[in-house]
Amino acid sequence: MGKQYKSLTDNDREFIKKQKLFYIASCSGKEVNLSPKGYDTLRVIDENTLVFLNYPGSGNRTYSDALNDGEFTLVFNAYEGDAKILRLFCKAKAIESQSEKFYEYVELFSEKESIVRDFFEFSIYAVESSCGESVPFMEYKGERNALRDWVVSMDEKGNLKEYKEKHSVPVDLKSI
Repeated sequence: MGKQYKSLTDNDREFIKKQKLFYIASCSGKEVNLSPKGYDTLRVIDENTLVFLNYPGSGNRTYSDALNDGEFTLVFNAYEGDAKILRLFCKAKAIESQSEKFYEYVELFSEKESIVRDFFEFSIYAVESSCGESVPFMEYKGERNALRDWVVSMDEKGNLKEYKEKHSVPVDLKSI
């Protein structure tokens, strides 16, 4: 039976740190956006705050939903060990490079600031834990490095700044 509570427990925090894959669902209009996320891109700040490092990529729907005061759910599944599903219900704030917090968060990840598109600061208002007994066992074999390698290559060639500027324009959700 699932349980809902207001803040992350120490066990939840440890569970999140161990996950190699999680999902961000967001909505500020009719459509729900759902994106799987990998890499070491998430930090638990405290029992009600997470920070996600967002690399440049093809879409930027999460950013649009954050700007439009959308709702967010982060989902973590246990693919090995004891079964568990953890859902975090949140609001999100985009932290861009003009913000002082951006540079604080870069330090949390020991990442080169030029290859980060932005960060999302998630404010958790509810946590839900459920059994996850139907989630299959899956074996982690490693990261797919293509996105990060592409970002680093674009940065080395001097093309990433222009790409980020061109692709950081929020999606017009009114047209959807």
